[in-house]
Amino acid sequence: MKLLRPATDADGAQLELPLAESAQAPQPAAPPAPEPPQQPAWPVPQPNARLLRIGERPLHYTLKRSARRTIGFTIDDRGLSITAPRWVTLADIESAILEKQRWIFNKLGEWRHRESRRILPTVQWRDGASLPFLGQPLTLSLESPLGALLFDADRRVLHLALPGHADEQQIKDRVQGWLQQQARRLLAERLDIYADKLGVRHTGFALTSAATRWGSCTADGKIRLNWRLMHFPLSMIDYVAAHELAHLKEMNHGPRFWQTVESIFPEFRDARAQLRAHPPELLPTF
Repeated sequence: MKLLRPATDADGAQLELPLAESAQAPQPAAPPAPEPPQQPAWPVPQPNARLLRIGERPLHYTLKRSARRTIGFTIDDRGLSITAPRWVTLADIESAILEKQRWIFNKLGEWRHRESRRILPTVQWRDGASLPFLGQPLTLSLESPLGALLFDADRRVLHLALPGHADEQQIKDRVQGWLQQQARRLLAERLDIYADKLGVRHTGFALTSAATRWGSCTADGKIRLNWRLMHFPLSMIDYVAAHELAHLKEMNHGPRFWQTVESIFPEFRDARAQLRAHPPELLPTF
């Protein structure tokens, strides 16, 4: 399955380490990365996390065994996760960590910075609150002139038809339901437009609520798109649609894949850059 990343490493920095490199006798450790200023512990270690000390620096990581043939490193909001073949020793795994320590600490630092910015897009879930919809502010109103959920496109007001004493969760649920309804219609339309341009047909479409990915396409043609794309301008939505459809011809991210994307969405570079600047974790939280 090919997955569209919302930003460089935004849904988890990943690194593959061939066992030809990692399972050999340990090499001298690279000089440790410069010590960062003291900060509150992040991420909070997972309950099953292991602890490895690199100099004076503690590093927590979770380990999963699988049938894969390489050691894989993933860094996301949970910290460092490692997937390794069942037969690789713990000593080999920790030797590989030492070899890649600079990359690991750099990516953990990037995620710590992202975490510090989470508070910026907080929405006050109340009457008169504002949130982005198709790239422009949308104002929430608890009252409705018709007593039903209503979107006033001219004034960009979403009338929720809720009582004045509605709590935050009621407001969130009503807004999320409306956004997902809009997403089912609009995202399906955009997929159809770009599928016609590319001369392909997907076998299925569904919404996803993934916290870290904008979309995915499976080898059998099933496409999933994140309903939170509805916060963005249409150009960014179209880029994601074109990206996933291009995987129906090229299940990779090589030069031919990007040529395919460009053939139906020439301005993809600008839209991709905008999307990378807005990872999902910085959007309103539902």
